[in-house]
Amino acid sequence: MKWKYRCSECGKEFPLEPGVYVCDECSAYQKHDEPLRGILECTIEVNPKERKRILQLEEDLPDPVPYDFQPNVQVGYTPMHSPFRLQKKYGFDRLYIKDDTCEPTASYKDRASYLVAGFAIQHGIKEIALASTGNAASSMAGIGAGAGLNVTVFLPKTAPIAKRIQVLQYGAKLIEVDGTYDKAFDECLAYCKEHNVLCRNTAYNPLTIEGKKTAAIEICSLIHPDHVFVPAGDGVILSGLYKGFEELYDFEFIRKMPTLWACQAEGSSALARAYSRLTSDKKAILYDKSNNKFAGAPHEEHPWRKYFDVVPSTTLADSISVDIPRNGYHALKQLNKYNGKTVTVSDSEILEAQKELASLTGVFAEPSSATVLAGFKKASAEIPRSAVVVLLVTGSGLKDIASAAKGLGL
Repeated sequence: MKWKYRCSECGKEFPLEPGVYVCDECSAYQKHDEPLRGILECTIEVNPKERKRILQLEEDLPDPVPYDFQPNVQVGYTPMHSPFRLQKKYGFDRLYIKDDTCEPTASYKDRASYLVAGFAIQHGIKEIALASTGNAASSMAGIGAGAGLNVTVFLPKTAPIAKRIQVLQYGAKLIEVDGTYDKAFDECLAYCKEHNVLCRNTAYNPLTIEGKKTAAIEICSLIHPDHVFVPAGDGVILSGLYKGFEELYDFEFIRKMPTLWACQAEGSSALARAYSRLTSDKKAILYDKSNNKFAGAPHEEHPWRKYFDVVPSTTLADSISVDIPRNGYHALKQLNKYNGKTVTVSDSEILEAQKELASLTGVFAEPSSATVLAGFKKASAEIPRSAVVVLLVTGSGLKDIASAAKGLGL
């Protein structure tokens, strides 16, 4: 079996090696005010004679980074709660919480950082740089510390103090950016090119999507969900989960793809707006679902660029606050392919859900993660009470005490 990268836009293949991030042909048409062109996905060549039905998830699924190079840090295998008080309140007996507040740095981003760190160790790379709204920065800093790597992070000055303190405690180099996450993203790309270091920017580095598929595998080792609610900013966690569930479906471990709900704050809802425009456009140019690419791709102008607008983000859910979702085209493709859903919620609904989640389940989530409960409450009328539903909680509320205090009126 051999790992490689494949362009999610045109299908071109690349070796899985340092310096390869996005498709050279599709990214040549990149515009400043649009999502990334030419997002790459990890894929593996399997001889049809060797292909088999997966029976044991932990034993049978291959990994792009050999075990010997993986950091000596315990990432993943987080709890799956059966919150009986929440189940009773909303009448869903099979409602579950996948709790990634228990990761080493209290964030789902550790799943991606772990794989990127292992890749760096495998190839003798000493420094990793990234842009972040906070969680990816503290995650890469923490996992990097455990792996003996130098980490440089570009973080907006408005990021919560707890996340900045995490970065510094882990010994990473912090570069504060006077501007948005989008500006930090661009400054990090320039830094990586100038200093020739490994870039971990979300979506730009294909391993960030690959690492985030692992929760789908853990969920399906216990239950087979019908609906999964996911916090969405750039849409990379969404894409990672889709990839995980898709592989499990292809290997016949699950019999159907679950419905994924991309939960966004009203003040940062570029993906939801784009999906609404796409699905309402009767003349939309769509991917051929049989080969996952547009006819005649690549295009100089992405056929879906018109569905994305650049609106400054205004939400207290900093972890999902983005103006331009860098993984927008790829996430939109997956939502369209698998008939996914989007739901937007207000900041007041997010704070209410944060308090409700904590007081009824004991899981203290940061605002971005609380969107999954707020989104579920808004969408629950569309879901059968017998459905198996998972709320993916991706970050601890201790990362942003100021917002929690605001929700309590303190």
